[in-house]
Amino acid sequence: MVENTLAHPELTAVEVHGMTRASFMLRGALAAGAVYGTTAVGPFVAQALAQTGGGDAEILNFALTLEYLESAFYTMKGKEVGLSGQAKTYAKEFGMEEEQHVAALMGAIKELGAQPAKLPTFVFPVTNEKGFLALASVLENTGVGAYNGAAPSLKSKQLLGVAGSIVQVEGRHAAAIDLLVKRSPTPNGGFDLPLTKQQVLAKAGPLIKS
Repeated sequence: MVENTLAHPELTAVEVHGMTRASFMLRGALAAGAVYGTTAVGPFVAQALAQTGGGDAEILNFALTLEYLESAFYTMKGKEVGLSGQAKTYAKEFGMEEEQHVAALMGAIKELGAQPAKLPTFVFPVTNEKGFLALASVLENTGVGAYNGAAPSLKSKQLLGVAGSIVQVEGRHAAAIDLLVKRSPTPNGGFDLPLTKQQVLAKAGPLIKS
């Protein structure tokens, strides 16, 4: 079974309920990360954007949907599982920063004359601090991969700068959480390892929730 080879099985239980293209892409990105690890997300997103042919507004709406997910995870789920100490501090700080990302992306999308993606609903499969931190690590690293895959498709240099400033913060979030759970923040050394479209979709496809 596919589940026996998953790199991050916790991602398969994250539910994203929404009917926009951004929501479908986010489900695909999470599925790619579940199968091959977070380094697979960037190539998957880049290929998905190339197939849809969307412009800057579509790319930003995908990023917005990802920020919706991270904001909801920290600000809502973080309060439900009874966090303490550094974990509680990070959840509060990171949640506020993800909300700032949401506001910035919504503003940029409106400036393009487009409509921001609607807020989906999410279900996170964690019930305690340990599970929360484990999923936080995977989500943050998935987010970094997603931005790395999406940003090169932006045509506007100004928007590319915005995305670059956001992904640097996402990377710092990921490193902070990884160190907290005693996981290497650079598991692949100095570079993320890309995977081909065929490698990702061969196993990620069946995991995408509809």
